[in-house]
Amino acid sequence: MGLDFAKSLLPVKGDDTFLDLTAKQVVKMREDFGTNVKFMLMNSFSTSSDTLEFFRKKYPEIADEKGLELMQNKVPKLDRETFVPATCESDPSNEWCPPGHGDL
Repeated sequence: MGLDFAKSLLPVKGDDTFLDLTAKQVVKMREDFGTNVKFMLMNSFSTSSDTLEFFRKKYPEIADEKGLELMQNKVPKLDRETFVPATCESDPSNEWCPPGHGDL
């Protein structure tokens, strides 16, 4: 999508983002069921800092939970001919596959 931040932080209803709606659902279920319903984020190297900062600011009770984040693998791009990890001196971030690509 060409965003500079996690897609889950896009506003979808008023000022609420996808993550707001999800966090509110988790909080409500915990109240309704009287138990700590487990919540986990599947993040990547591209989304981790954005989403964790969001939870620290808006939902600190969730942000402090152990095991909040499951990280996707970070997979290097490979040279088509040699299968050696590719390099990009002008922008080393281009040496990595987009998050979720290359996971088996």
